[in-house]
Amino acid sequence: MSDRMPSLERQKYAPWDDAHDWWPALTAATHELDAPVGVISVEALASNAHDLLDRAAGLPIRVASKSVRVRGVLDAVLALPGYSGILAYSLDEALWLAEDHDDIVLGYPTADRGALARLAADERLASRVTLMIDDLAQLDLVDAVVAPAKRAVIRVAIELDMSYRSRVLGHVGVYRSPVHRPSAAEALAEAVIARRGFRLVGMMGYEAQIAGVTNAGPRKAAIRAMQRASTRELAERRAEAVRRVRQIVELEFVNGGGTGSIESTHADSSVTEVAAGSGLFGPHLFDHYTHFRPAPAAAFALDVVRRPADDIATLLGGGWIASGPPAADRSPKVVWPEGLTMIAREGAGEVQTPLRGAAARELAVGDRVWLRHTKAGELSEHLAAFALVENGALVGELPTYRGEGKVFL
Repeated sequence: MSDRMPSLERQKYAPWDDAHDWWPALTAATHELDAPVGVISVEALASNAHDLLDRAAGLPIRVASKSVRVRGVLDAVLALPGYSGILAYSLDEALWLAEDHDDIVLGYPTADRGALARLAADERLASRVTLMIDDLAQLDLVDAVVAPAKRAVIRVAIELDMSYRSRVLGHVGVYRSPVHRPSAAEALAEAVIARRGFRLVGMMGYEAQIAGVTNAGPRKAAIRAMQRASTRELAERRAEAVRRVRQIVELEFVNGGGTGSIESTHADSSVTEVAAGSGLFGPHLFDHYTHFRPAPAAAFALDVVRRPADDIATLLGGGWIASGPPAADRSPKVVWPEGLTMIAREGAGEVQTPLRGAAARELAVGDRVWLRHTKAGELSEHLAAFALVENGALVGELPTYRGEGKVFL
């Protein structure tokens, strides 16, 4: 089997739309592999990659590595015209990826002193990696690790707070950067360029309340209204912040958005690139948007190991709970066989997950059950490798970060 991802060609068909053929075909392709089995469908990944490009409509896409965590997938996606650069989540990870990639933006501030020392000591790495900041204290930390006169110039970008502040709803979005007003971005930019040993090269803003909040369905009308209002507010505030910063320094990039907000981010002319990652694997959290629906490119299968009752089949493992507010939507979604549900008092367990339903009566010890993770890259933290399946056949295997011995967060 190959350890390289096949080229990601644009797809003409969507075989995953027929669950009765799709999941049994994955079972057949991987029947010789022991569970837990993680699978990446080459054609589904290709479909998602091209769909993101279509939605971006010419705006370059920076790949969010935290939503992938498989180097072979990152390389294959970045080989497609329209994808450019990586948005990393850990400085240690960014330095590792920078051995082979020359445009990596760290999406979060860092306090990793060891990694900062490595970055500061290597001109090549320092030219390839951009740190994210929102506070001068983060620059002070860099200076405390290595004084400006003794290090390479450090590239930095400012993160602008993209949360929506509603009179009715209060703070809507995530708590990231404290830099909310355009004047605050301007003041921080002036302070950065006055500091020795740093170069301000970019800005970023992640509109989580648009990109990461599902909005499909009759009960989501309030969410859609909030997202429209937030989009209007951001179009003015982000544009003004970028304008002010560009008046004092030349920027290489202004990054925005995420898988769920590509269209509205693209409409903001102050943005030069969009970030996306979750849309490549298509976890079940992204099934419920009005304007797109990714293919289930990544999934995993577990084995039935016991039958405690006629209508219950128990899987070995399954407790791969996603980050975020503890709720039912953080659990893996059982997708095949259809009609199986987790038992409320047990849920997805660390070592066993009992499933109830009519389909359980037909399952025998050793049979496979397919599940999809709630969030994209977190699935990679449970697997050493993904099996690659294309056109119903096993064609290779790709190691995850963990499979390569890397654990960043």
